[in-house]
Amino acid sequence: MTQTHFGFASVDEKDKARKVRGVFDSVASRYDLMNDLMSGGMHRAWKAYTVAVANLKPGEQVLDIAGGTGDMARAFARKVGASGLVVHTDINEAMLRQGRDRLTDEGLLLPTSLADAEQLPFKSESFDLVCVAFGLRNMTHKDRALAEMARVLKPGGRLLVLEFSKVAEPLRKPYDWYSFNVLPRLGQWIAGDADSYRYLAESIRMHPDQATLKAMMKTAGFGHVDVHNLSAGLVALHAGIKC
Repeated sequence: MTQTHFGFASVDEKDKARKVRGVFDSVASRYDLMNDLMSGGMHRAWKAYTVAVANLKPGEQVLDIAGGTGDMARAFARKVGASGLVVHTDINEAMLRQGRDRLTDEGLLLPTSLADAEQLPFKSESFDLVCVAFGLRNMTHKDRALAEMARVLKPGGRLLVLEFSKVAEPLRKPYDWYSFNVLPRLGQWIAGDADSYRYLAESIRMHPDQATLKAMMKTAGFGHVDVHNLSAGLVALHAGIKC
């Protein structure tokens, strides 16, 4: 059996997707509320910055991977307009349903697809922009997922990866204390699930740091990659251009 990490635990590769699915099945109904509470609302600013960096034009084609409850898809749809296209995807059905229902309630009828980022069901060179916000760290084979994102992008297309990263050293100890003491308690109080938020804290520590992820994106076919550290590196936006 080939092992991979699920938070700090080692699990069979074949089991990771199921375990991650269980986490998001558990928290889907409280996901947005928990994001606001955990980040003090900062996740909205990080996402708005990502949309600004995307610099989308009317008519462009966008793929939102791990799109969850639809925050990024909604913002992208406003930028590309009626002549453009935003495809909202997630591997988790409960999260995808939450996002689809929210978008529909707001009058946005976007294509929605249950999709595994490691095996995207889209033609090569289909999109001008691919975005994955807070989803890459949960993927079993990040290298495969990045290669798939490169495949479906048009030449010169852009990939935006917004993800938790390595925080600046002076903040590491207080951030660790908050992550492992406050987050699980908050998860238990709001979502009735401490374990899923303990996994969140662990998965962040197991995710590649800024330089490592940049190198992985270059290997996957992105000739130019910029790294934007947000909130002292608590979050990083990696912006890559396909060769």
